Amino acid sequence: MSENLKTIKELADEFNVSKQAVRKRLTEEFRANHVETITSNGVKTLVVTYTGYMLLKQHFTTSNATGNDKVTDTSNPTTGDLSVVKILEQQLFVKDKQLENKDSQISQMQNLLDQQQRLALQDKKLLEEYKSEINDLKALKIPAEGSQAEQANSQPKEEVKALKFEIRALQEELNKQKIHSQEEREKLKAELTTPKKWYQFWK
Repeated sequence: MSENLKTIKELADEFNVSKQAVRKRLTEEFRANHVETITSNGVKTLVVTYTGYMLLKQHFTTSNATGNDKVTDTSNPTTGDLSVVKILEQQLFVKDKQLENKDSQISQMQNLLDQQQRLALQDKKLLEEYKSEINDLKALKIPAEGSQAEQANSQPKEEVKALKFEIRALQEELNKQKIHSQEEREKLKAELTTPKKWYQFWK
């Protein structure tokens, strides 16, 4: 059996009390914190941890009870008390460390939550800005498209006007050429139709 674990019989022998006296001290709370069950060769044995041993030792060495609870152990009770105090101090130290770790974890979680909330607010603001920019762009785009349509409509009109002007100028040029050619035709006609005078030089 390990030095840190003692059976009820070993405790009774050491404290010079009956096993019933030891069992009487094993309350439910004591069992939950300081008693373990070990199975060896199919047999279950209750064993007390070192902390439980020290608590039982303190009780039995300082007990004023009579009968089986009376202790004949001559060991120094002060030493036992100091050992128990040291153990309890160690346990308190461990608990304090655990509490510090928990506080640190809670603080980290709080920081993460704050960061997440800040990021969510930033995302919301950015989304609103993007929406505003999109609406502004849409508002700018509609008149621009209208003016482009007007330009597109007015551009062919100007081209048509220019073409009409050119056609008119060409028409006038053709008319002038027609007039010239008509005058020339009439001249030719007149020359052709004018009777020629034949002079006879003979008699």
